[in-house]
Amino acid sequence: MKDLFSSTQKFERLPIPDANVSILRDLDTHAPHDLIFRKLLHDTKWQQREMNMYGRKVLQPRLTAWYGDPERSYVYSGIRNIPLPWTDLLREIKRRIEDCTEETFNSVLLNFYRDNNDSMGFHSDDEKELGPDPNIASFTLGDQRTFLFKHKARKDLNTFHVPLPSGSVLLMKGSTQRNYLHAINRESRPCGPRINLTFRKIYTARELDELREREHELRRQTG
Repeated sequence: MKDLFSSTQKFERLPIPDANVSILRDLDTHAPHDLIFRKLLHDTKWQQREMNMYGRKVLQPRLTAWYGDPERSYVYSGIRNIPLPWTDLLREIKRRIEDCTEETFNSVLLNFYRDNNDSMGFHSDDEKELGPDPNIASFTLGDQRTFLFKHKARKDLNTFHVPLPSGSVLLMKGSTQRNYLHAINRESRPCGPRINLTFRKIYTARELDELREREHELRRQTG
């Protein structure tokens, strides 16, 4: 698909202490959001995977799919995700997300929340494959859900609530994953389906070793 997206837009920094979180409230697209949603819903190879929770296996309360460059597998909640090859649509969305965020990504995790009963528990995207202080861009299509941020250490801070309407892009950078847990709770009100595309950069073991060596050399030089 060509010429699906238009030019870049500006992000708004959110007032969340000890984090770097910003939002683009409506990604400008040439195709309507609902058309992109329907194509992703139809074409994506969705799965409902088992995950570890308190020592037992349970089904994830949503459907997921993992796409990306070769050798960019990702492990979380005891699940190893082997990337499916990029589709033309996902490549085009990635190109647009990279353009507006000025970041580069090699993988995307898609989550399909079927209704108000589907959710994502509190966690941090801090797996070693993501490297230190990862930059993560989250693109939402479908019904609005609320993204929650909870500080890991500061009890003086309330949970931050960030509504994510269709077409919005949430960008998390810097120390966000080190300092915060995030989640999407079940909703008491009925709501329709939502697809979320979370773009990430996955490092291979060799790349992580090279990254650590560069950081060590930099610390040595700045001594």
